[in-house]
Amino acid sequence: MPDEGRLRQSSALGFLGDLIHDSRLWQFNRRSVANAFALGMFSMWIPIPMQMLVVALFAIPCRANLPIAIALVWITNPITLPPMFLGAYLFGAWVLGHEMQAVEFDISLEWLTGTLLQIWEPFLLGCALLGTLSAAAGYLTIQIAWRFYIQNAIQRRRDRKAQRAN
Repeated sequence: MPDEGRLRQSSALGFLGDLIHDSRLWQFNRRSVANAFALGMFSMWIPIPMQMLVVALFAIPCRANLPIAIALVWITNPITLPPMFLGAYLFGAWVLGHEMQAVEFDISLEWLTGTLLQIWEPFLLGCALLGTLSAAAGYLTIQIAWRFYIQNAIQRRRDRKAQRAN
C-alpha cells in the first residue's frame, strides 16, 4: 500500500491542496475500503494516462481510502495494459455485435490516430462495462468479506467467553 506520508507530499496530488489532509481519506473501515475498491477497480479501466489523479478526485467526495484506491489503479501498468484493453475491445465488440478486427495495442501516437479511431466505440464501451462490473465486484467482495470477518470475530469471542465460563 502506498505510504501516507509520500502520498501527502506527492506533487502529482498537490492540486488537491488541504483536501489531501482529510482524515476520512486515510481511514481503514468497511465503507472507505469498499468505496476505494469500487473507485480503483473502475478507474483502472479508464483509458487515459494518470488514472491516479482521476481516482484521487473521486475519492474525496466518496470518502474512499486514498492509498488503496491509488494502489488498485496500478493494476493497469505497461505489462497488463495491452491484454486488459484488448479484452475491453473484444468485450465491447461482442456487446455491440461488431465484427472483431485483429488489433494490437500499442502506446504510441500512431496507434492513437490510426487504430483507435477505427475501434473507439467498442473499445470505450468495453472499458466502461468492465469498469462498472469490476467496481461492483470489488465493492461487493469487500462488503461481504468484511461482514464475514466481523461475524467470525464475534463468534470466536463468544466461543472464548463460553470456554472461560466452563
